[in-house]
Amino acid sequence: MTELWRLNLTQASRGLKNRDFTVTELVGSCLDRLKATEPTVAACLAVLEERALERAKELDGQGFDESKELWGLPLTVKDVFCLKGAPTTAGSRELANYRSAYEATVVRRLKSAGAVIIAKTNCDEFAMGSSTEFSAFGPTKNPHDPQRVPGGSSGGAAASVAAGQAPGAFGTDTGGSIRQPAGLCGCVGLKPTYGRVSRYGVVAYASSLDQAGPLARTVADCGRLLGVVAGPDERDSTVSTAALPDLKNPVPWDPKDLVLGLPTQLWPSDLDPGVAKVLGEAKARLAEAKVKLVEVDLPSLKYAVAAYYILATAEASTNLARYDGVRYGFRQPEARDLLELYAATRQIGLGPEARRRILLGTFVLSSGFYEAYFRKAAQVRRLVFQDVQKALTECHFILAPASSLPAWPLGSFLDDPLTVYLMDLMTLPLNLHGGPGLSLPAGLSDGGLPVGAQLWGRTLDEEGLLSAGALLEKLWPPMPWPNL
Repeated sequence: MTELWRLNLTQASRGLKNRDFTVTELVGSCLDRLKATEPTVAACLAVLEERALERAKELDGQGFDESKELWGLPLTVKDVFCLKGAPTTAGSRELANYRSAYEATVVRRLKSAGAVIIAKTNCDEFAMGSSTEFSAFGPTKNPHDPQRVPGGSSGGAAASVAAGQAPGAFGTDTGGSIRQPAGLCGCVGLKPTYGRVSRYGVVAYASSLDQAGPLARTVADCGRLLGVVAGPDERDSTVSTAALPDLKNPVPWDPKDLVLGLPTQLWPSDLDPGVAKVLGEAKARLAEAKVKLVEVDLPSLKYAVAAYYILATAEASTNLARYDGVRYGFRQPEARDLLELYAATRQIGLGPEARRRILLGTFVLSSGFYEAYFRKAAQVRRLVFQDVQKALTECHFILAPASSLPAWPLGSFLDDPLTVYLMDLMTLPLNLHGGPGLSLPAGLSDGGLPVGAQLWGRTLDEEGLLSAGALLEKLWPPMPWPNL
């Protein structure tokens, strides 16, 4: 029998339906793989082995239920999703001892569909980072080269899928935090349209940009996962009420009918040689299949990074104000008065990247600077939206690298945050726009590192985006398993 942890979601579901193996055997195989790879990869902050095996036995006793889309399938979730009775740390010392009293809508819907949550994955503190090095509990490593980063902030989720710990995972994408690590780790990541998925029970970073989404090994599996969690939620007034089509079996787009736009701003002449080579070959395969590639212009992108970091940090400074040592979370016990309590609690409880972003956000919201910074950033956001909308009238989808670099060595940019912020140009404009994005592997660099490409789609057109992704998945080489 094939090692069960190697199965994707669709294959595992078929095997469970045919009684080729039990849920307990499938979950046990993934847990064994997790234990074997975790000392190298460090993708997880909490392994829920006991409750996962109990749930597996319960499902085996009930028998296969075709009405439950994810019946018996093991998943991991980023440690920003509240799971009742389990740790929810958001990668921060502030929440190191926090146990959630309720569950995120995403988690509740996954469990209702029969999924088995086996672990909560590592992330940059409060999802603030692009490498998963800013977790208070240590960095996650890239399964294809443990000396390199997995990307972030959903690096733990991407690494768990790429390493074979689970066939699917959920992360969040505020400025590319699903798509970029999926690209660096060699799996598929989907950022849904803003508002497709409820944010209830998800630890907030920047509320107008955060969006939960799936990571998996195939495009179809991402569609299957999104179809389970998307839809209206009375606990989140920002969720779209638009009808969601069946996404689990995307029909590949006819290549002769597909037009992909290449923004000149995202395909610079100085793109990393390794990335340029792999994506050059990927574009050649598309052209050979008769996919039409056209240049599009997104002039406002030269302001996008600055605008994003003003808006995101402003919202972060507000959202993280609740971590003050008074209500819950870490508290400095030796403080002598309230002011010292606030200062000491946040100085010790928050890491350097979180403090940096809070300070920046507080500055741009302060009296005298709001008009000069925040309002201007909001205006740029509108320009980015208009430019992307215009480009999408000239093509069906926008094609861009998922990252301007392959996975970089751990520690490379810890003292140079500005470089990492600038690299986010590849992904963050889509968060300013709000539309859906799909990242998938395009091939391996000469050094054996995954290189990802991403598609940007029209608002609420996840169906078309997945169909285009299914075509690219057929045309591009499959991603090999890492040597772990």
